[in-house]
Amino acid sequence: MHFTRRQFVRGGVTAFTFGFAAPQFLTELALAQSGGGRNLVVVYLNGGNDALSTLVPYGDADYYARRPTIGVPASAVLQVGTDREGNVLGLHPSLTGLKSIFNDGRLAIIQRSGYENSSRSHFQGFDIYGTANPTNSQGTGWLGRYLDTLPSPVDPLVGWNTTRETPRSLVARTVGVPAITNPATYSFASPNVGAEAGYERATAVRISSHLPADRPHLSFVNSTAQAALGTLDRVATVATYRPSITYPNNGFGQALQAVAGAMNRQIGTKVFWVSTGGFDTHANQNPVNGAYSTLMATVNGGLINFYNDLRNQGLLDSTMVLIFSEFGRRITENGSNGTDHGAAGVMMALGGLVRGGLYGTAAKLRADPQNPGLENASGDVRYETDFRAVYARVLDDWLGANSVSILGADFRPGAPRIL
Repeated sequence: MHFTRRQFVRGGVTAFTFGFAAPQFLTELALAQSGGGRNLVVVYLNGGNDALSTLVPYGDADYYARRPTIGVPASAVLQVGTDREGNVLGLHPSLTGLKSIFNDGRLAIIQRSGYENSSRSHFQGFDIYGTANPTNSQGTGWLGRYLDTLPSPVDPLVGWNTTRETPRSLVARTVGVPAITNPATYSFASPNVGAEAGYERATAVRISSHLPADRPHLSFVNSTAQAALGTLDRVATVATYRPSITYPNNGFGQALQAVAGAMNRQIGTKVFWVSTGGFDTHANQNPVNGAYSTLMATVNGGLINFYNDLRNQGLLDSTMVLIFSEFGRRITENGSNGTDHGAAGVMMALGGLVRGGLYGTAAKLRADPQNPGLENASGDVRYETDFRAVYARVLDDWLGANSVSILGADFRPGAPRIL
């Protein structure tokens, strides 16, 4: 397989591994830039989360008229007050931990976030939120472009992806982000054990130290391997982390525990990606006792424990968590007691310096083609806040970057002041 230099640099270790069957220790590692003094944790709800079950407009009779089976009962919601247009709203009853964070003033809920002409496609929607460009779902991601702006010296662990596949958001031009699903198993892969494995690792270190200027491809591979090997011992310290609280024994909870451990051990990571799935709820979406309730309980359990753990360690003020999905879901329940792909969704942010509260306004759910808050023959909620405006706040006010250059336009006017 032939690679141009540009493809090689852009694809990094992923391209090399696929094309040349590189050694195992290269398959999940790549270079990354060092970052600033704050941590950003992106939590992605995979599958298209039903925003109207997360944040319930329980005072809108049309919500229950259009969702006679799956509407969250008004008596069960966790009330969070009214938005600026007087709409009463409540969190899903499983989100008790997030409600307590909201009460602390540290949870921001951004209603009706999205973009014009929602793709309503899982893959394209995911990539659009990744590139931050509704007209181009290919190329680098918004966080990848941020990483590309970071100055030397290079830190191979400035980014940490807890999933196996690199999300579009973290795809960069010159920077790669390691995929570390479990710090306890992140190690030099050798068929041997003991001294022989140690010899193999030492040999790999010596080989990777050769960076010939006249062979840029080999130099790139060796420098990548060198950086990868340099991360092993630091990641190993995360596996020894003992949190101040007990995290849920599921993939989401354990991923957040690893993130907290990386912060505690100060290994240099500043941008983390965590994902939990199952939100494509086309059927059996009983929101109180069914599958959706379980989804909300998983999100709630992981996040409240993460929040409390960081607070106990004094790390909460240096951490921001951004939560979103690729789209919302349709307003009217379908014939399978579920919901189909929709448009606007809900974004949330939490952290010690987040300005909590309700941002934006809830749409009136009356099925009327003239209803300005709805679209697609009044079947979907129309977006009010461009998701890139939230990104702009994160980039400018949290990461200290230049959102205009990274996002390609100025989304700051009208952006919710969540920080």
